[in-house]
Amino acid sequence: MCTEHASERDAAASGRTAPADDPGDTRNVDRPTRLRSRYVDLDRVRVRYYVAGDDDAPPVVLLHGGGLDEARLSWRHTITGLADVARVYALDWPGYGASGPPAERATLDYYADVLVEFLDAVDVDRATLVGISMGGGVALRAAIDTPERVSRLVLVDSYGLGSTVPGGRLASWFTGLDRTNRLLWAVLGRSRRLVRWTIEGITVSPDSALVDDAVTALSRPAAGRAWRAFQRHEVLPAGLRTAFVEDLPHLDRPTLLVHGEQDPLVPVDWAVRAATLLPDAELRVLSNCGHMPPRERPEAFDDAVRTFLDQPM
Repeated sequence: MCTEHASERDAAASGRTAPADDPGDTRNVDRPTRLRSRYVDLDRVRVRYYVAGDDDAPPVVLLHGGGLDEARLSWRHTITGLADVARVYALDWPGYGASGPPAERATLDYYADVLVEFLDAVDVDRATLVGISMGGGVALRAAIDTPERVSRLVLVDSYGLGSTVPGGRLASWFTGLDRTNRLLWAVLGRSRRLVRWTIEGITVSPDSALVDDAVTALSRPAAGRAWRAFQRHEVLPAGLRTAFVEDLPHLDRPTLLVHGEQDPLVPVDWAVRAATLLPDAELRVLSNCGHMPPRERPEAFDDAVRTFLDQPM
């Protein structure tokens, strides 16, 4: 049983304002770019999502990454940036943002199941999936398992395109130190300076708005919990559990790969190789860009996606 709740509508009816952590541009912008924050009850978890664009426009679903990410952190500009050409949805994964905790172990398979439930709940039969980092891995999992629900793919510095662990065996060993990881996340959530240092470690030139969004994400009580569970499942001593390299030649959906040239987490070589393996793919490597193209190079990123969406199927 899935029920949907529009936070702006409910707030208006009760005289309350929308949640304080919603993006600042949820009001006072004309359609079709007007952004709304909503909630939907899936089978076992409540999910918060943003939506913008006309009801009849082609649906595009934005899938954020793991770690300190959430929908508005990766997609603050893209949600409205694509809203004149698409009906854009951006959900917080369970365990992130304002969504509830995961109903089961946080794995790619679990999040792919949540994605299909979400599509059903918002009455979307097929959509273009735009996934960054872990979200790219979820998009790939969904495209392989339920190709009838996916019209196109945009993979942004995507997980699932290789099996080596960034940082090697030392990083794999460190992932298993759960108590240490919990402590580090707790410390990180209390220091803006450490948050900026973390963001600077994965991007080229972050602005203060990106740091502000990361501080908000890390201030949530459950910040990092779902990500640590995901890492425990995916990061093995021999490498990453999930890599879709062998599946790529059989994935016939038109695919755009966008990658930051200076991404320190996901090697750009993974995207280059994927572009040669996929039957229908194009690659855009963005210079002066790290792991977060939608925030580091928002105009270039949105232009690349819009051009891709304009191409005939």
